[in-house]
Amino acid sequence: MNSMRLLVAGALCAAVSVGAWAGEKEDAQQLVAEAVAHVGKDKAAAVAEIGKPKGRYVKGEVYVFAYDLNGVMVAHPMNSKLVGKNLLDVPDAAGKMFRKEIISGVTGAGSATVDYKYKNPTSGAIEDKVTVCKKAADLAVCAGYYK
Repeated sequence: MNSMRLLVAGALCAAVSVGAWAGEKEDAQQLVAEAVAHVGKDKAAAVAEIGKPKGRYVKGEVYVFAYDLNGVMVAHPMNSKLVGKNLLDVPDAAGKMFRKEIISGVTGAGSATVDYKYKNPTSGAIEDKVTVCKKAADLAVCAGYYK
């Protein structure tokens, strides 16, 4: 009987975890779509809003950030020290050049979905992250979620 309770408890934990991940994926996609529309209307205002830690493009651990098409961070709500820096050749924790994939994807196909390892600002741990990006004007507008 105890093994059955453990099995059911494990299954419930897995279902809740997958449900949270799915919700964050949808949040990332929705936030990017909204930010892209904002860039289309008023790029300067959109970039300013994307950079706000408590702005409309932040939802829990999911937040929008933006690069120019050379890999320079133009807005980041959780780490303003990155803004103005060319990060194209900076790898993730495992050595992956994920920003090159982002820029290549948005300049080629207009969008990109990239997996990499990144420090979660909430937990402080290096975690698996998926980022979705779309091209808007001369920007790669992105939002990621942790797996």
